[in-house]
Amino acid sequence: MKTPYKNIYNVLKLNRFIVLAVVVCALLSSTFSVWMAFNTNKNAMNSAFAINTDGSIIPLKLVNQKENFKVEALAHLELFHNYFYNIDASNYEKNLKKALWLGNSSVDNLYRQKKADGVYNRLLQYSLVQKVLSIESQITENNGSYSFTTTTIFEINRGSIIDTYELVSTGNLIMVDRNFPNNPHGLLITNYFENTLKKLSDESRKE
Repeated sequence: MKTPYKNIYNVLKLNRFIVLAVVVCALLSSTFSVWMAFNTNKNAMNSAFAINTDGSIIPLKLVNQKENFKVEALAHLELFHNYFYNIDASNYEKNLKKALWLGNSSVDNLYRQKKADGVYNRLLQYSLVQKVLSIESQITENNGSYSFTTTTIFEINRGSIIDTYELVSTGNLIMVDRNFPNNPHGLLITNYFENTLKKLSDESRKE
């Protein structure tokens, strides 16, 4: 008895279905693999791990990088302005040396200009005390670069006379390697510039 031949169209339809099913399964499998890799990488970027005493791994959730950067940046700016402007005859050399670690050549150039203008000689000659009262900074991000505007209120004690000043300074911040204790926040001030300096009256200070 002869074996009947299958309908060629039915065979082709079955083959086509099998090929399509294999292609669809391959696409789904590839898509799932890519999604898993992306998700794993995302979780790894936002997490850190520590080894417990018993050898188990403990996941530690990191804070958002931008929020963390802002905290570091504000602390860095406060540290710099305290070192650079909170000075007297006994500590100015030590404080300015620390301040120069926190900025680039723009800070060093300003320091040299002040030195050439006799600012620090007058500090010694008249035993002046320059004390920072407050530091307020605003940080702006633009395409991954960071700029700041800082308002520093400080007073100069001349013995019988105390004058209060408001200084507005600007610049940029870039990330560098941490260098403890010289640069604990891993940031560097660039393009530093003292924009305005004005003497405050008693009325404005009360406000």
